[in-house]
Amino acid sequence: MPDRKVSGRTRQKEMEQGARRGLSQLGWQRVAVALVLLAVALFVAVFSWNIGFLVDSERLLYDLRAVDFSPSTDTDKRISLVVYTADTNRATGKISPVDRTILAHALSQIDKLGAKGIAIDILFDSPQPDDPLLQSTLHDMKTPVFLAYANNKTNPHQITYEQERDLSKYIAATRTSKVGPTSILLETDSDSVARRWPRQYPGLPPVLAVSLASKNSGDSDARFAHYSGPIRYRVPAAKDRPVFDKLPIDLLADPATAGLVSDSIKGRYILIGGDFSDFDQFDTPLTRVGDSTTGDPRMIGVEVHASMLAQLLDKSIPKSIPYVAVWISAFIAVLLGVATAAAAMRTWILSLGVILQLVSFLLIPFLLERAGFNTLELPSMGWVVGWLIAYTAVSSALRAINAAQREFAQGALGKYLPSSVAKEIMRNPERLMLHGEKREIFALFSDLEGFTKLTHAVEPEMIARLLNDYLDRLSAVVLEYGGTLDKFVGDAVVAFWGAPIAYPDDGERAIKAAWAMYQAGEDFRRNVPEGVPRIGRTRVGVHYGEAIVGNFGGEGRIQYTALGDAMNTAARLEGANKPLDTKVLVSREAVERSGLDWFRPMGTVTLRGRATPVEVFEPVPDASPEERAAVAEVMAAHNADDSALVHRLTDKLVESGQDDAMMNLVQRLRQTHKGESYVLG
Repeated sequence: MPDRKVSGRTRQKEMEQGARRGLSQLGWQRVAVALVLLAVALFVAVFSWNIGFLVDSERLLYDLRAVDFSPSTDTDKRISLVVYTADTNRATGKISPVDRTILAHALSQIDKLGAKGIAIDILFDSPQPDDPLLQSTLHDMKTPVFLAYANNKTNPHQITYEQERDLSKYIAATRTSKVGPTSILLETDSDSVARRWPRQYPGLPPVLAVSLASKNSGDSDARFAHYSGPIRYRVPAAKDRPVFDKLPIDLLADPATAGLVSDSIKGRYILIGGDFSDFDQFDTPLTRVGDSTTGDPRMIGVEVHASMLAQLLDKSIPKSIPYVAVWISAFIAVLLGVATAAAAMRTWILSLGVILQLVSFLLIPFLLERAGFNTLELPSMGWVVGWLIAYTAVSSALRAINAAQREFAQGALGKYLPSSVAKEIMRNPERLMLHGEKREIFALFSDLEGFTKLTHAVEPEMIARLLNDYLDRLSAVVLEYGGTLDKFVGDAVVAFWGAPIAYPDDGERAIKAAWAMYQAGEDFRRNVPEGVPRIGRTRVGVHYGEAIVGNFGGEGRIQYTALGDAMNTAARLEGANKPLDTKVLVSREAVERSGLDWFRPMGTVTLRGRATPVEVFEPVPDASPEERAAVAEVMAAHNADDSALVHRLTDKLVESGQDDAMMNLVQRLRQTHKGESYVLG
């Protein structure tokens, strides 16, 4: 158990360190921008109904929800509409204001037929010659009647202050225990769609639906007195059966025909208003989304009032969603955007997750609407946009961190790999195998002669300075020629060509790098500070062969390296330079694959710890073809076991003046026979 706790604390500490490192790489400016964007995402996810570029989408989605779950109903037997039509206006010769005589006659018949209540959605805001008749009829009414009222303050587009004054006088003159005012105010959103009940403003009587129901205790509902939620519109169950019976007022005004429609009057609430194509028309969710069952493209005002009355009679108030739930859902949407941006998973899984989240944001409000909740002003598109902003903010921040990490990683790789290889590894990380694999490589080992003795003669600070300078020079050569730096072992440099990416000219570049490393070592020797003891030359060994290449190490540290005979042989070749007095030794296997003609043979040797002899060569790029041919001739004579010819040819070499390596070869050839291998101690 303690081990698990320690492991858990270690992982937590590593995560905290990783987070701090990520924030450091991101920079405080980007962190600030990301936090601001997340705050904006949360704001959008909560207040999308108040944001201009989103509110239209939110309204459209609500209209779709409202229509999809609008109750389907047969003709409502509780409410009837009595309307003025264009035919009525033509028959009476009056358009605005409408004829009040026909209204007076219709009211008398409706009263006789036993209506439950009457509301008149017509403003009597200007005196007319037939006012005495209508006022007399209203005084005699036994059925409760509510006259339309509006004021200039709440409805300046429909009534002026002077008209309001005339309207108030008219209502005062006709007011009785059965007749009183009611507010006919209908409020629309900024897109002119009537979605919600109007607010109850000071100075206005109760709205028409509330006024009518208040006269019957069984129908009234105090909750609607200040209700301003969504209007629940209904759709007809069949096209030939409208939600509300609609009767021409002419039919009710004539006693001869009024009785024909008595079933549509008796015991019902009667709403009287105008049905004109160019006046008092409203868009609703039903008409906005093009519902084909609603008939007319727009809804007359008196029908909107009838819908509100029917909702009140049904006592249908949708369940409220707590405001805290809106904030929580918005926070979840933003959090999901953050989590999705930070998720490391397969593309198809991530894509599926994104689709499911976005569909859920659009679907959840539909499910809530179906369950009877009020989804008017519930964010939906706001969740989507908030999610997108959060996703963009975090993914942008992560891209910036990843770019910094990739830049750092590429820079780090560039210290061990040539830039072209490092870029390829960054593009295709799988090229850098996470396990060992057999590869044919050119292995290189180098060593600085006498450096160990130097460490005892020079101060540590100077040793560090010299070693860093030396290793910088040699590692730069390796990378210049496209090699992979394996490791530094003290002053020794280990490198190889052919992994992680192999190229056709690996052999040529490996040999050229070996020679350039020797030259870099010579340049280093010439530029050491005064007072530093003499430094030896750089010796290099190169071999071509099979090795296991890959990432090796424990959980705490992994190193990309090469293991096997090729590496061991290269190391032995580097060590053989000392007894053979050579600078760079290359095996035949490497020579044959280099494509270069720089080499002179240096005989066959048996390396320490290796039973199989190795034929070795030294690159001498400055030597003439004749000089290299002379050495090759001596080697051919030795392989043919022609001792006499070997002595004659080696004498010529000695007379021509040769370097230490050639003099060493001459001695070995004279001591061995018939291509015999020279065994190194």
